[in-house]
Amino acid sequence: MARSRVKRPYDASHRRLAAELTRVRILEAARTLFLQRGYSATTMTGIAREAAVSLDTVYASLGPKEVVFRLLIETAISGTDQAVPAEERDYVRAIREEPTAAGKIALYAAALTRIQARLAPLMQLLKVASAGEPQLRGLWEGISQRRAANMRLFVADLAGTGALDPSLDQEEAADVIWATGAPEMYLLLVQERGWTDARYRAWLSRSWGRWVLPPPAARAAP
Repeated sequence: MARSRVKRPYDASHRRLAAELTRVRILEAARTLFLQRGYSATTMTGIAREAAVSLDTVYASLGPKEVVFRLLIETAISGTDQAVPAEERDYVRAIREEPTAAGKIALYAAALTRIQARLAPLMQLLKVASAGEPQLRGLWEGISQRRAANMRLFVADLAGTGALDPSLDQEEAADVIWATGAPEMYLLLVQERGWTDARYRAWLSRSWGRWVLPPPAARAAP
């Protein structure tokens, strides 16, 4: 009598893992080529060759070139292999849970330093490329506006502690943090002037504290 064969349930986890590893490899290859050659000179064929995959795999995994670049920007911001909404990022949660304004500033300066190490070179490339690539103009403007909105949320969070300088308009405080925390500032100080990330982080934290918190004497007053 023939023995019945028991069908094993299909396990797609290995396939998903392989697809994710391929996606990561393509993103790493794209970042290397974009930073070496610039946006316009980087081709999808070149990305496929650098990642050692077929051109069809690049399109199937990520999409066309502008989508690949957008994903690079978003993953540089999130620090993961996927785009993560701001409210779900660990450092945002830590900042919101921190009770003091000075502590919030220190946490954000540290997080922004880590982000800019990944993001700033790509943003410099995006700024140049967006002048000649209409499909990238919206990306540049959208990120700039999103940063400004996030700075307003951060300043509102600082104000919630009661420690924001009362003589300072919140919109102005947000603009100051937006400007000094910009990718361009990171590149000027770290890339051009040779600052270490630790020095940049300390400067951000110290400077923001001076600019948006009351003077030390006022903080110490009863």
